[in-house]
Amino acid sequence: MVCKHQHDFYSYEGRTHRGVLVVLFITIATMLIEITAGYLYKSVALMADGIHMSTHALAFAIAYTAYSLARIWSKGGSFTFGTWKVEVLGAYTSGMLLFFTSFLLLEEVISKLLWGGKVEYDQALAVALVGFCVNLFSIYLLHNQHHHEGKDHHDLNLRGAFLHVLADLLTSVFAIVGLLAGKFFGLWFMDPIMGLLGFVLIIKWSIGLMKESAFILLDKEGKNPLLERIIKAIEEDGRSKVYDIHLLRVHDSKYACILGVETFGDKDLDHYQRLISQFREIAHATIELKSCS
Repeated sequence: MVCKHQHDFYSYEGRTHRGVLVVLFITIATMLIEITAGYLYKSVALMADGIHMSTHALAFAIAYTAYSLARIWSKGGSFTFGTWKVEVLGAYTSGMLLFFTSFLLLEEVISKLLWGGKVEYDQALAVALVGFCVNLFSIYLLHNQHHHEGKDHHDLNLRGAFLHVLADLLTSVFAIVGLLAGKFFGLWFMDPIMGLLGFVLIIKWSIGLMKESAFILLDKEGKNPLLERIIKAIEEDGRSKVYDIHLLRVHDSKYACILGVETFGDKDLDHYQRLISQFREIAHATIELKSCS
């Protein structure tokens, strides 16, 4: 029998680390071009795409920093359940910054709808198309990254980065649609409307990210099906009763389990350790056993 008792849950993925850094540099360069062009050519939708991309650049920077700190701090052994949640904390911070930054975009949209303004469509379209192509390349790069990591690997940062770029690609499409509508049909208001759609997308994404990461940081596992499976396995003999159980996520889908069991039979601690060892999701288990007459 293998007793599940370890405290090193962090697995460093060098390829992932480098991939996020490459996408970060590409995103920063494109972001600066789009925001500058949007300001010069009076396109709110283009500025929306640039501002959205700036939040992605910030998210990638936070993700890269989180990877670095988690790797460095994991060597010290000071963290009881490892350093994976450093990455989750980075995701939560990114979501908060993204949420508040998005209101700068809303201000630009309202200003354009109220007072209008001339848009230099040809130049703005050219820059928007560049942003669209960059997003396609980043999606390819991150998807290829995920393929190399393997089907069984679930990296919260990498998955979040991939969804980040997908959202940015959609915002680029909004900018292009708004500019084309203004250029060929005279629908100038489509540009700020597309910017408004970008704002809604950013808000939705940021709230979703904060909610998901906050639940992990606060150990919201009360409705986790794994709890019911563990309790069922322990109490299946009819002579055992789980009186206390806690799940703490320590890495992606891996958990630490703190378990209190009352037994009315002759089962010893090794028996319950063997039961827990059958769950691949449990990376660390602590069991308290009380024998009852």
